[in-house]
Amino acid sequence: MSKARIAVLVSGGGTNLEALLNAREAGKIPHGEIVVVLSSSSGAYALERAKNHGVPGFAVPRKGSTQEAFEAGLMEKLTEYQADMIILAGFLSILSEEFVRRWPDRILNVHPALIPSFCGKGMYGLRVHEAALEKGVKVTGATVHFVNEIPDGGEILLQKAVEVLPGDTPEVLQRRVMEQAEWVLLPQAAELVARGLTHRKERTVL
Repeated sequence: MSKARIAVLVSGGGTNLEALLNAREAGKIPHGEIVVVLSSSSGAYALERAKNHGVPGFAVPRKGSTQEAFEAGLMEKLTEYQADMIILAGFLSILSEEFVRRWPDRILNVHPALIPSFCGKGMYGLRVHEAALEKGVKVTGATVHFVNEIPDGGEILLQKAVEVLPGDTPEVLQRRVMEQAEWVLLPQAAELVARGLTHRKERTVL
């Protein structure tokens, strides 16, 4: 069976990457293979995680680079490794509309909240959980969205709710959201898209 070739884009520690790699090794993404990890930061520990799992990892630094040069660097590696789809797993750099259009229905992104809550400019990482606690919500969660062609393509969402408990700190809540939602949804979404791409390839061959 042919497998969809997955590129994972990261910026930091790579906990979501680790969840994807573990899920792949456990057979939970049977239609996909993680073939390369690209980081927007040369110091990201995610690259070490990739190495530990035998997956090629490369830094394509965003700092000090123009948007065009940065995206050209990403495309060079994506082309080299013949990526079929992209997973943004804690990737903090904004991608241009032109870049996204090259990957219709093939980009997944994870957000540590139930979209449309606690999203928008500046809402990433621990800030999302700080905002949830400040608002006093009883339930939060995570969302994986499949980015289609923009501006009129829309999105498909996978969401999972997580309870907010008394005494939660942003750090404690962040960990619970990762364990109960992000690390569950990401492999499910990866397999969903990979399976669709694999079937599409098979139909093309036939």
